[in-house]
Parts: sequence; structure tokens; C-alpha cells
Amino acid sequence: MYRLLAINVDGTLLRSNGRLQSGTKEAIDYVRAKEVYVTLITRRHFASTKKIAKALKLDSLLITHNGGFISQDLDNPIYVKRIKEEKTFNIVQVLENFKCSIRLQHEKFSIGNRMRFPGNLIAKAMFGSGDPLFYPMQFVDSLGDHLTDNPVAPPKIEVFSQSENELTIIKETILEHFRDIQVSITEPHKLEVTPFGVSKLSGLKVLANQLNIPLHETVVIGDSLDDIEIIESAGLGVAMWNAPKEVKFAADWITRSNNMNGVSYMIKEHFRKQQRIEFLNQIKIGK
Repeated sequence: MYRLLAINVDGTLLRSNGRLQSGTKEAIDYVRAKEVYVTLITRRHFASTKKIAKALKLDSLLITHNGGFISQDLDNPIYVKRIKEEKTFNIVQVLENFKCSIRLQHEKFSIGNRMRFPGNLIAKAMFGSGDPLFYPMQFVDSLGDHLTDNPVAPPKIEVFSQSENELTIIKETILEHFRDIQVSITEPHKLEVTPFGVSKLSGLKVLANQLNIPLHETVVIGDSLDDIEIIESAGLGVAMWNAPKEVKFAADWITRSNNMNGVSYMIKEHFRKQQRIEFLNQIKIGK
């Protein structure tokens, strides 16, 4: 019996064009009718994730900022872990020595430096998951100068560069000079700085504890390398067909791709065998 379903967003819940898979809302309604708690678990910021949740009419606690911000609404998180204001300022001071675009990703807004790159590769990476109508984005000439008068403690700092080699140097430099943070290159041109200990797995554990649901009663559906931990830790770990082979090897179940309605297919195939939790509890009481 599974009581919690956590679904990754990009590459899992969404098709390659960024739209919801057909039949997804129906499938989520189906599993919620069986009293299974459904959440989204993602690297995205809260505003973007909440927009997707609203489209699904999902009012659950959401695990966002890669586990650093968990909430049902913007102002009342059950968990938030930030990079402290002073450390954020010092990290920005280091980053501004490199030719890179910096974005401080707060749950209510983002602020970054103005950096021009030829072509639109970096622009697509930076704006792919943001919506100015729901999530204000501000750009300044000097992020360090701005932070002097307007300190920010974000759950995450994103760094974009055209040079993958430079990203590696940035990662090594930050890790050498700062403690209690972690740095990961999540895409070919993108690096993320988060507080130490923040991850999708830590976020899943916080939510499961809040709901009083053990991890062995959870189902996780994901497609990316940073989903491996939660797939391995869940009672049932599911990989998308479009996932890398490492993710598939970690999974108990492999579903169709995100362009072939993999999420709704998995939900209906598996959960059709599970009765409502209240009904199962009544049977136990009867025994």
C-alpha cells in the first residue's frame, strides 16, 4: 500500500515541449480518489511549480528549489533552508570575477546581473522555467553593489556560462572558499549553489515526516540523475523511459517516456490494484 506519490516535473510530468502530458490531471484525480497524497518534487522555484500544480488542481505541499523550500503557499513554508545573506554576498563577489550570469533564486523573485552572451543558448536556459507574471525577475549592472543595500538570503544561486570548463573552475573555487554549501553542475551550461544537505531526498523525508508516512509507503517518478536518490529510497521507484540508463538501473519500475504519457500510464497501471486506504483500514479493523 502506497500513501504518497512524488512526481518530478521537467522530463517527467511535462512533455519535451514543456506542456503537461495528456491525461495527467485525470490520472492524478484517480490516484487522489484512492487517498494517496500527491506532490511535485523539482529543482524549479515555488512560483513556477505552483502554476503547474494549479493546472492539475493540486493543492498539496510542494517540494521545490531542489528540496530547499517546501510549502503549500508562498508565505507559509513548512521547511525552508537558505544561503545566509553575508555568505550570498561573498559568493557573488567571487562569481563576479568570472564571465558568467548569476541569478539569486528566492521563492518570491529572482535577481541577477546583466551579462550578454552571443546567441540565445544561455537566455533559453535562464528563462525556460520562469514566468515574469508569476515570478518577478530583476537584472542589475552590479549584483554585488545591489546586495550591499538590498541583502538577499536565497534557497539557491544559479550560475550560467558558455564555457563548461569555466563552470568547473567556478565550482572548485567556491568549494575551496566556502563551507556549509554544495555546488553541482546540473546542465552543460548551468551550475547551482545550495545550502549543505539540501536535496530532493532531504525534501522528500521532510514531507513524509510531516504527513507521518514512512518512505517505504511512497512512490517516486523521475527521469534525471538527481532523482536517483529518491527513486532508490522510495517504496517504489519509477524511472521514465527517457531517463538516462543510470536512473533506469536504480528504478523498480520503468514507465513510458514523457512524450508517451508515461506518468498517467504508470499511475493507472499500478494504482488500479490498490484500494482506498480508508477501506483497507476498515478491513483490518473487521479482522
